[in-house]
Amino acid sequence: MAKVEITESLFKEIEKKFKGEAHKVIDLLETLEDNPKKGKPLANVGKIVIKEIKYKSFRFYFITEGYKLKVLKLEELSDLLIKFVRISDKNSQQKTIDEVKHVLKVLGGGGF
Repeated sequence: MAKVEITESLFKEIEKKFKGEAHKVIDLLETLEDNPKKGKPLANVGKIVIKEIKYKSFRFYFITEGYKLKVLKLEELSDLLIKFVRISDKNSQQKTIDEVKHVLKVLGGGGF
């Protein structure tokens, strides 16, 4: 089972945007603990993969170690960290992806 981590700033943004539905959104994000291969891959920065999952018209972006996802079986992914870092709507999707890539290039995975 993988470990899902949601950055504090994203958690506050989810509570602010979704109010009563925030628990549904958090539950959706935590489903990656059981199915870490879920999500659409968008880009690679070194060994880190940027992926997204959708909830209604919003996209949630997360980063994880790509080589572990490709090589290991689901049972072996116990030390995999999945870190949710950003949210966007359809209109600002590319801008958000570019921001995540920039942070990863400059600061690495610890930049979040």
